[in-house]
Amino acid sequence: MPPALIQIEQLNKSYSLTDAGGNKIENPVLHDVNLQIDKGEFVAIMGHSGSGKSTLMNILGCLDTPTGGNYRLENQSVASLSSDALAKIRNRSIGFVFQGFNLLRRMTALDNVATPLLYAGEKRTISREKALEQLRRTGLEKFAMHHPNQLSGGQQQRVAISRALINQPPLLLADEPTGNLDTQTSEEIMTLFTQLNREQGITIVLVTHENDIAAYARRLIQIKDGRIIYDGDQIHQVLEKQVGKVV
Repeated sequence: MPPALIQIEQLNKSYSLTDAGGNKIENPVLHDVNLQIDKGEFVAIMGHSGSGKSTLMNILGCLDTPTGGNYRLENQSVASLSSDALAKIRNRSIGFVFQGFNLLRRMTALDNVATPLLYAGEKRTISREKALEQLRRTGLEKFAMHHPNQLSGGQQQRVAISRALINQPPLLLADEPTGNLDTQTSEEIMTLFTQLNREQGITIVLVTHENDIAAYARRLIQIKDGRIIYDGDQIHQVLEKQVGKVV
């Protein structure tokens, strides 16, 4: 059996704060988190503000490091890697999609999508050819020379998704990807995620606070006070909706 794409064991995270008297205080955020995500899964992570879900997402994306425990991505321990090594992993193994799109305003959609390839050392002409093909796959080929301010919110998010996928990473991390979108556009983006997962086998980990968005995933993880309190299928969420509770 191949190793899991993501393997987390006894992971802890705390931040050092300094009080008014100059004393250092440890603020724990994650407590003994154990988590395994296999290739091809579509996982939603939910939790109230301050639950630790964003901190966990940052660690999964190699944007932050744990205080204790171990995190293995593609069977490689990343906890002790250098900043340069982590940057390479972020560029080649992880695609990021954020609520605010994070597109470069002065660049066209085509050049936004091509940027990760350029960082990886690809030639500009080849990068743009690959970027155009990626935009074609997400239905945005005719908007390739548009700048972000000429695109709708949904179109901007599709450009961001195209950029996230340009290096063909095995893992896509999406942090509140529909937070700035209307209901219909949100459904279109989530349908695209579902297609990417089912048709291309891309592993997707999604952070959201919305039940209807989490419902697109096939596995639900709930975090409370830095601990995983539920990890299972979506039957739990259906039952929560039936009794009128908010996850």
